[in-house]
Amino acid sequence: VAAKKSEVTLAEAKQKASEIIAQAEKRGTQIVEEAKGNAKVEGDRILAGAKSEIDQEVNRAKEGLRAQVSALAIAGAEKILRKEIDAKAHSEMLSKLAAEL
Repeated sequence: VAAKKSEVTLAEAKQKASEIIAQAEKRGTQIVEEAKGNAKVEGDRILAGAKSEIDQEVNRAKEGLRAQVSALAIAGAEKILRKEIDAKAHSEMLSKLAAEL
């Protein structure tokens, strides 16, 4: 009777151990899947942030180039106007404008 009882207890213990191992394996798989999901979300977030930062840098560079082109255009126009309008012509133009006012 004691031997039979020991066998039953041993069988129950083995069954319980198998269930615990199965649950642990299942939970381990869940943890791995959750970690993969979290890593994907974090990776996507980092990628989106990097793309946004790149876009901002491109826009800043474009604005800087626009400002430089504008400054160059104004400087070029100023040089052209200084060459093409001499002091006498400039004085005559101002006199005409003053007379019209």
